[in-house]
Amino acid sequence: MNRLFGSVRSRATLGATLVVAVALVTAGFAVVLALRSNLTAEAGTRAERSARAVAFDLAARTAYEDLTGLDGDDGPVQILDEDGGLVAASEDLERISGTATDEVKPRPAPPAPGDDDDDSDDSGDSDDSDDPDDSDRAEDSGGSGEDLAPGEIAGETTFGNGSATIDGDTEDYRFAAVDVQTHDRGRLTVYAGAPLAAEHSAVDTAQTAMLIGLPLLLGVVAGVTWMVTGRALRPVEGIRREMAAITASEDLARRVPEPGTHDEIARLARTTNETLTALEASVERQRRFVADASHELRSPIASLRTQLEVAAAHPELLDLDGAVEDTVRLQHLAADLLLLARLDAGERPADSLVDLAALAREETAGRSGVVVRTEPAQVTGSRGQLGRLLTNLLDNARRHARETVTVTVRREGAWAVLGVADDGEGVPEADRERIFERFVRLDAARSRDDGGAGLGLAIARDVAVRHGGTLTAGAAPTGGALFELRLPLVEEG
Repeated sequence: MNRLFGSVRSRATLGATLVVAVALVTAGFAVVLALRSNLTAEAGTRAERSARAVAFDLAARTAYEDLTGLDGDDGPVQILDEDGGLVAASEDLERISGTATDEVKPRPAPPAPGDDDDDSDDSGDSDDSDDPDDSDRAEDSGGSGEDLAPGEIAGETTFGNGSATIDGDTEDYRFAAVDVQTHDRGRLTVYAGAPLAAEHSAVDTAQTAMLIGLPLLLGVVAGVTWMVTGRALRPVEGIRREMAAITASEDLARRVPEPGTHDEIARLARTTNETLTALEASVERQRRFVADASHELRSPIASLRTQLEVAAAHPELLDLDGAVEDTVRLQHLAADLLLLARLDAGERPADSLVDLAALAREETAGRSGVVVRTEPAQVTGSRGQLGRLLTNLLDNARRHARETVTVTVRREGAWAVLGVADDGEGVPEADRERIFERFVRLDAARSRDDGGAGLGLAIARDVAVRHGGTLTAGAAPTGGALFELRLPLVEEG
């Protein structure tokens, strides 16, 4: 199970299917409810229309047996008096529920007025005694309770659901109840029903369609999502396979395939190839560094060994000064290699305040032929590393200067600028970046003892970068080389 849902493709398919399923189920319920509500309202409208038609006939003094609404063609109809008794009903009505009474057979009609004086008096007494309870009876019978004038039909209609059996057929109905005040029969309540068969049929059809269509639609959504995500992730799988092959072969010259699109995966492939290019360059630089360091170390070590072997065989021939010089050279080279290793490892410089003007005066003290022109300029960083940077620039300038080396410190906007210029031959423009590479010496003919190992400027550039600045080479006003260090200036608080 974990493997099944462990891929982006599986999770995307499952997520999309679940979202669509929730949306479809919610929409389906809303559609069914709206459909049921609309059809029920439509049935209620038909029932109300039938009830009001019967009430209109009653208000017009139409006899019960002459009412056209009691034929049962438009649905069941009941007419209740003020006491809630059934006085008229549809033909062939066998059973009914959902109205104020479940009676289906009307009560016998009372004697006609004037047939018997005593009965008339008793009837009149009975009517008089029933007058105070008219509103209660109307409410009990399901009427609106409105005060109506003779021949007036109530404006309010009440609705309810129920069922009825007419001539052996049982159906569900929407019932409407309307009150009418007649001239000769008192207050009557008309119940008329409209069948809900169309509503039930439509709702059942909609539910069946959703039950059949929902799984099919979800299957289509899942299949389409699976294919689309598979097609979209195919380049990712190609990148993964190529990266695995690169890892296994350790061939950093290989590159992952780049899709011809402009989406995130194409940008991922390009970024991956850029990373591989940078990694290849870094590894190559490390290889060259190791090879060059080994080459640089071989000469002083071989010289020192030769001197020691000669001294062992002929102590009187020991060149002590040469041995010390080679040892010092080895010491300096080892220190340079150690500093470069720390810089390559990303060692962060200390966040202490350093006054470049004071540092320049300190590092140039005791050096002949050096002119210093400074103004206060504070930066943050490692005083030791910045001092090493300035020392390397001074040593390089001293080797190439004819007479004078000029050191300047100035403030330029948000930058502190330290310049070291000499009056030598300068650096050709084509070589002004190459001289910052490790173990690079432009003068291949000069001796290693005079020219150094070619690490000074590389160390100076790395220190500048680690301090958030830049170190560039250019032409000095006197025609020699000008090296400018730019570091973010710290305003004195």
